Amino acid sequence: MTRHRSLPGAAGLATVVAALAFAGALAAPAAAPAITIGVGEQRPQFVSTQSFQRTRIGHARILVGWNAIRVSWQRAELDRWFIAVRAAGVTPLVTFGKSRESPDNLPTPARYRSAVNAFRARYPWVREFSAWNEANACGERTCRRAPLVAAYWRQLRLACHGCTVLAADLVDSPNITSWVREFRRAASMPPTRWGLHNYLDANRFSTSYTRATLRAIGSGARLWLTETGGLVDRRNRSRTRIPEGFEHAARATGYLFDDIRRVSGRIQRIYFYNWIADPPPFTWDSAFLNIHHGERRSYAVLRDRLARLARAGILTGRLRP
Repeated sequence: MTRHRSLPGAAGLATVVAALAFAGALAAPAAAPAITIGVGEQRPQFVSTQSFQRTRIGHARILVGWNAIRVSWQRAELDRWFIAVRAAGVTPLVTFGKSRESPDNLPTPARYRSAVNAFRARYPWVREFSAWNEANACGERTCRRAPLVAAYWRQLRLACHGCTVLAADLVDSPNITSWVREFRRAASMPPTRWGLHNYLDANRFSTSYTRATLRAIGSGARLWLTETGGLVDRRNRSRTRIPEGFEHAARATGYLFDDIRRVSGRIQRIYFYNWIADPPPFTWDSAFLNIHHGERRSYAVLRDRLARLARAGILTGRLRP
């Protein structure tokens, strides 16, 4: 015989409601992870454009040849960039990479450390670095030299106590897992942060390389997307097929915010490259502004997503006033 349960009294009902609320809280999706947005741009005038100022973005990345500080004309370029960025209240991320004068010559760890020391002496207020640019790219001399890049990382950490130092900037390539494994085997300790240039994922509307990188670097490490964006046009003779165009770049920008960002809470930053398109002849264009500083469709998407993140309270990092 079926026994009917009596309805609970007021006290019992309160207990049931509390239990249901607690269960609902457990089942509710976790809050969206916080994210910091930056821009990658080699030319200093980007900070003075009204389009950039309206975003209030407070982070920027620059690629620096490992020995640039030793070359007078490159040092002058760096001075102009850092003066402009510092005056604008923007926090720089510096990624070291191959020499512009002798790109095929890799430094010894000792020469790398000496150049880093000289850089730090000139710009002591810079506190965020990455040891090497696109270190696993097989068009680079470091493709099969992961232990050497690990040595650069150790020297950079020793040269800048208390700084935020990324192990390296990677590219989305099939060798990510094996390259990172070799680096970690050679490193003195597991790096806590890595960089990734995930143009293939962003422009193919995929997350596979980003997820592979997160697995490779280990669950305790954070990932910064140090160079990414929607491709407008390229003329670098690469045989790798990537969609491109103005509308495509806008969609890819939205995909980075709406999909790739949500892959993992370990993705802490996204640096979009670049801000102002280079005049012809150029090899790559994923800029938000054309050469005349006109705003492209991707810029409207950027502003829209920044506003959404701000309303949600998850847009972090330094914001300009």
